Amino acid sequence: MRRITIAAMGAVLALGLAACSGSGAGGGSGSSDAATVDPSDLTVGVAMPTQTSERWIADGKAVKEGLEKAGYKVDLQYAGDDIPTQQQQIDQMITKGADLLILASIDGTALATQLQAAADANIPVIAYDRLIRDSENVDFYVTFDNYKVGVQQATSLLVGLGLLKADGSKGDATGPFNIELFAGSLDDNNAHFFYQGAMDTLKEYIDAGTLVVKSGQTDIEQVATLRWLQETAQKRMEDLLTSTYSDGSKVQGVLSPYDGLSRGIITALQNAGYGPGIDQGMPIVTGQDAEIASVKLINDGVQYSTIFKDTRKLAEQAIVSAQSFLANKEPEANDTKTYDNGVKVIPSYLLDSDIVYKDNIQSLLIDSGYWTADQVASGQA
Repeated sequence: MRRITIAAMGAVLALGLAACSGSGAGGGSGSSDAATVDPSDLTVGVAMPTQTSERWIADGKAVKEGLEKAGYKVDLQYAGDDIPTQQQQIDQMITKGADLLILASIDGTALATQLQAAADANIPVIAYDRLIRDSENVDFYVTFDNYKVGVQQATSLLVGLGLLKADGSKGDATGPFNIELFAGSLDDNNAHFFYQGAMDTLKEYIDAGTLVVKSGQTDIEQVATLRWLQETAQKRMEDLLTSTYSDGSKVQGVLSPYDGLSRGIITALQNAGYGPGIDQGMPIVTGQDAEIASVKLINDGVQYSTIFKDTRKLAEQAIVSAQSFLANKEPEANDTKTYDNGVKVIPSYLLDSDIVYKDNIQSLLIDSGYWTADQVASGQA
């Protein structure tokens, strides 16, 4: 694995965060030694995909603040979901002498040239949440257990339909239930893990006829949503209602992999006369990222669930891993088998996620300080 060559590079500098080097961001504490290099001499380039999602704004802010607290200089850039812009931003980070790159890619296959330039300059690369594919020049990956996220999304759909109870035991409902499926953007490697985890969970119910995908659209290529755009999901839901449910039948559940898509889906359903809430006929709609607008919808009984990925822990883990590289050490990985990017298996650190329902918003999101009660009530950060 490539490392930065800096004279007298010492041990990891303590962050003062919940986790220290040698231990995962969500895990136990570890000791750290005083660094023998001034962190202010080092610059970390941080590339984030977009500012249209609350989630990515929070990620960028948390990574930047954590690195700056540790004394590093940070070059944080958002690319507006435009691939050439992100490529140019990373090129500039390399040209300006970044010592390490943390990259949340828009398209995980579109950065080969930038990654090769980083390798040529001995700059380590950490893929942040989204795996960067088809390149040997990726050194580490920090993310959540994305397959498990998909399992949780599907599980929450089954709970909402009454086929399972929240504790995982069998529910009282028997079906059949009409459902429709949505996936994320095909150029995001995570979308495939989410969908696989969900479909592995739903398969037995679909095979038994308990769940019926009335449109017949079950392949990820059919259900994918380019760039995770809300308006694209809304349009597809509108088209599904027109093409598949004009016979008077009703859709009763929708697997949605992201809160932005969920809100578009819900808008399409409400415009077609569903709802306005679950008690009034809104289908069970899942989500992901615990965006505040969707948390309010869950609290109001409109959206059923979301997946909470505590991005504060993800940012901490990225910083812990960055510190290891900047101290010429191996970052700690807890998965060295799962994430094959097409060229090699990337050593990874995976974090856990949680299902959010209306009855655990308080314990998961408010008590942890992720959102306040006022924010949940207003739906605004």
